[in-house]
Amino acid sequence: MRKLTSMMLALCISTSLLVGCSGGVGQTATEAPQTEAASKEESATTKAETENQDTKTGESSESDLDKLVFTYVTSPLNVPTIVEKEKAIFADTFADMGISIEYAELTSGADQTQALASGDVQVLYAVGATSVILSAANGADIKVLNMYSRSPKAFCLYSKDDSLTSPESLKGKTVAGPMGTNLHELLVAYLATAGMTVEDVNFVNMTIPDANAGLENGSVDVAMIAGATAYQAEKSGRHLVTNGEGLINAIIAVAVRDDFYQEHPEVIEKLKKAQESISEFMNENPDETIELVAKALDLDTEAVKDMVPLYDFSLELTDADREGFQRTADFMLETDMIETPVDVNTLFYE
Repeated sequence: MRKLTSMMLALCISTSLLVGCSGGVGQTATEAPQTEAASKEESATTKAETENQDTKTGESSESDLDKLVFTYVTSPLNVPTIVEKEKAIFADTFADMGISIEYAELTSGADQTQALASGDVQVLYAVGATSVILSAANGADIKVLNMYSRSPKAFCLYSKDDSLTSPESLKGKTVAGPMGTNLHELLVAYLATAGMTVEDVNFVNMTIPDANAGLENGSVDVAMIAGATAYQAEKSGRHLVTNGEGLINAIIAVAVRDDFYQEHPEVIEKLKKAQESISEFMNENPDETIELVAKALDLDTEAVKDMVPLYDFSLELTDADREGFQRTADFMLETDMIETPVDVNTLFYE
């Protein structure tokens, strides 16, 4: 009996120890690896979500680009361009990506689109619709990112000869201005109202300042000028032959190469934000904006105040802009400025 009692007591103690182990140390040893695995899985999930979010937003603090080159043209009255450079908005916007900003002062539309095609310039910051269409018609990789301005009344033909009052009166005259621009389109459109072409005048490709100087020294009969130069011509009593009202839409846009757009979405997004910052500055600081422009163009502030209302600097691409682009493309085809039709809808991203 004593031996049987001892055996039963040993069995109870063993059973108690097994139950205690299964509910204590054994359970903790089993749960520890599960917690570590869960932690690793959660960490991986968080990392993946973060990377996915970065991809969606397109935000990045780095880029494989080390610089961006923008065209820099202040004439006719490119207020956003002046504000941007004076306030270093592009430089500040792209600083965190390690991208420096450079400017190319190219006033000819042909030079601008050629520089874009060669890769010497990444952004045409203010290029005429005529230049974009001509480049596209010649097979170049060019797209309109958004709008820059519209200002038909700011583009003019001026002369010292007040007898030049009709397209017919320009026959055989020397007319000078930048080829492939809104001013070029204005000349062609004006001549076309009388069934004439550029072949009926002696057209000379010149920058706006050179054309104005030629008018002054008598080597040019009619100067194709715009913006501040046109304003000064008016104030000095020169004869206005015509302006662009009713003849052209005078659309100026911001353009890039499509391959650049596709390869650098993070740069494009930052560029759009920078443009919005420029617009906000202009709207919120009108007096400082006028002072910056007056200083850059060597004008008095009253002159700038008079000219700014002639311009619409909204960035949005509207149906009217699309129609204006197509009207310009059709006109260029009719006047043999381009050889093949261009559907301008292929030029836009939206």
